[in-house]
Amino acid sequence: MKSREKRKGIVLVNTGEGKGKSSAAFGVVFRAAGWGMTICVIQYIKGQWKTGEAKAAQRFDNIEWHSLGDGFTWDTKNPEQDIKTSREIWQFSKEKILSEKYDLVLLDEINYCCGYNWITGVEIADFIRYEKPPWMHLILTGRNAAPEVIEQADTVTEMLAVKHAYAEGIKAEQGVEF
Repeated sequence: MKSREKRKGIVLVNTGEGKGKSSAAFGVVFRAAGWGMTICVIQYIKGQWKTGEAKAAQRFDNIEWHSLGDGFTWDTKNPEQDIKTSREIWQFSKEKILSEKYDLVLLDEINYCCGYNWITGVEIADFIRYEKPPWMHLILTGRNAAPEVIEQADTVTEMLAVKHAYAEGIKAEQGVEF
């Protein structure tokens, strides 16, 4: 593995209406963990929802996992609380990144917070540009990635919704959806 001094930290953004944004990011997380990198996963939306990814991460001593959101915000009954929680998670994320303890940080579903105007794309892009350690890899997922974040990223993938089982009335399946 390259030393931090020789590494170019890549900023990845997975966005779009299709399924697979977080799943693709978790693939990178587990790939990096396999190479011995130290990873921090911070989930903005899912909260305490139990997932297979979180269970799998428990098997690694080099993955730190934080599910901090209030749950699925599109069902919110308290938008002020969602804003407060998102701002607190953003502050926590910046502290984790600035600690320089991690080789890779995943900010799972942070892009939703931009779409809801709870965290601005400008503040995220400026943080990446001016404060993120240059050797650290960073992944941001979720719909509605801000144009400023897209501009700052090295790699951006937009997931396109072509067909989804949910539209056919099939509920989320354990092991595939969570």
